[in-house]
Amino acid sequence: MDVDIPNTLDEWKAIGAGYLPGFLGIEFEAVEPNVVQARIAIGKHHLARNGFLHAATIVALADSCCGYGATRSLPDGASAFTTVEVTTNILSSAREGDALCTATPLHQGRTTQVWDATVVSSPSDRVMAHFRCTHLILWPK
Repeated sequence: MDVDIPNTLDEWKAIGAGYLPGFLGIEFEAVEPNVVQARIAIGKHHLARNGFLHAATIVALADSCCGYGATRSLPDGASAFTTVEVTTNILSSAREGDALCTATPLHQGRTTQVWDATVVSSPSDRVMAHFRCTHLILWPK
């Protein structure tokens, strides 16, 4: 699958509509080659049965930020990427407010990219998770 790379923040926001980021209500605030920022306004549909933010919501937010970053910073001529590994350390949770994510690249090579993300709760600024994602860069055949 070839990736069309959006040019504006509004275009980045639009590409998630109809897909998981749109269904979760992920709001992208910045999509740049070296930083991606997004938030989710926590609602009941983001929670687990125990009333806390579902771990999958945290992972989806962080993974979406890292994926948008990998797309934004694909090397010239690359056609796409695929995720080969994700690691998440969940340190706390939330019941309400916003979940904020900031993703930055650790490595941006021609074969792989590694992105780190931190998810914090707002308004407390308490770190909820550290996330790392490794992407394999795909090239046309």
